[in-house]
Amino acid sequence: MTEHQNPDVLVVGGGNAGLCAALAAREHGASVLVIESAPRELRSGNSRHTRNLRCMHDAPTPVLSDAYSEEEYYSDLMRVTMGETDERLARMTIRSSDTCTQWMAGYGVRFQPSLGGTLHLDRTNVFFLGGGKALMNTYYAAAERLGIRVLYDAEGFEVDLANGEFRGLLCHMDGRTVELHAKALVIASGGFESNLDWLKEIWGAPADNFIIRGTPYNTGKVLKAMLAQGAQAVGDPTQCHAVAIDARAPKFDGGIVTRLDCVSLGVVINGDAKRFYDEGEDFWPKRYAIWGRLVAQQPDQIAYSIIDAKAIGRFMPSAFPAVRADSIGELAEKLGLPPATVESTVMTFNRAVVPGTFDHAVLDDCRTEGLAPEKTHWARAIDTPPFYGYPLRPGITFTYLGLKVDENAGVVMSSGRRARNVFAAGEIMAGNILGRGYLAGFGMTIGTVFGRIAGKEAALAAR
Repeated sequence: MTEHQNPDVLVVGGGNAGLCAALAAREHGASVLVIESAPRELRSGNSRHTRNLRCMHDAPTPVLSDAYSEEEYYSDLMRVTMGETDERLARMTIRSSDTCTQWMAGYGVRFQPSLGGTLHLDRTNVFFLGGGKALMNTYYAAAERLGIRVLYDAEGFEVDLANGEFRGLLCHMDGRTVELHAKALVIASGGFESNLDWLKEIWGAPADNFIIRGTPYNTGKVLKAMLAQGAQAVGDPTQCHAVAIDARAPKFDGGIVTRLDCVSLGVVINGDAKRFYDEGEDFWPKRYAIWGRLVAQQPDQIAYSIIDAKAIGRFMPSAFPAVRADSIGELAEKLGLPPATVESTVMTFNRAVVPGTFDHAVLDDCRTEGLAPEKTHWARAIDTPPFYGYPLRPGITFTYLGLKVDENAGVVMSSGRRARNVFAAGEIMAGNILGRGYLAGFGMTIGTVFGRIAGKEAALAAR
């Protein structure tokens, strides 16, 4: 192992943030070693399941329409986080997003033309041609060309710090424990969402019904080790990117295709056949990541989305076929719900619908009146057979408890001082900016921006 033990920069984690850090460190003359806890065929963490990145831009681009200003971007972020963000870091991330696509294209990343339709992202989000896996394969190919070394099946679990200075990392590899050394450390190892025991410490028994949308390798061991060494924590451990996904999805690694985007087009009921939240509160990319928590708060962590024939073709196709029936009562039976109660809930909803002009591309005037909770947009009577239903479970993408960082991606210790040569990027520090809620594509923006910063600063620290 001697040939791997003394790079200038050691990067823990082989996802988007980690590879951006590795490439940026190499740009600044550092030798770089990346350790990835997954095997090669499952590398890249949650990033291989992604598809887009949210970008500020002041004018149309070849892949984005119109403009998306700093103030609008920040206003969107404030709305979804309810103000729980570090404004300095958030604005820095937003401004830096303007240069991301050019930097990415320099390494061979390709993008799709802007997307219209019900995703509402043609102005705000740039999509990777081939999705997250193609993006990460491009980064890995660039890393290989530049002489960046990658070790797979290498799980870091203990960090040696002395007065805030990195001295070594213990990792499991090839059935043995190996100690790695470097002049600077970048931690980009994600959250702890696939550590089911840790989730249960926070959520209790309901965590047994959570589904992990992404990699099973984000166990949070390096995060826990850093906190034990005196790194300052940031973020509420109960907050996370949690989406309502198909309850039939696999326990791990189902990815983005398990998400259900029909919620805003119908009603969502719990196991008691009762509605519990406004399905039409805002555009789906600004609200989809709250629905996992909402479902988690329901009895047995289960809910059901019910739509009718009018909604078909207006949302992304589902990986699993919908449960289909010719009547609401029959649909309820197939879903295992009490038919009379479901029929009553749907009938009450239908009577409360105020006629309007339906337009899923805007916050339209189709709403209900006299319901609790109301549906404030896109409310239409569910009255056109056939009817469709999907069972929903909380789908956890990544957790927000992480490491506090400064504007240079430097890890801040509990003393308030910055660690001399330890930096963090990606999900492990996203809680600095995402106190709650989520904006579509923003996790990749944070990872790209802070990955580049962390890599540069680590190279300078190593020098």
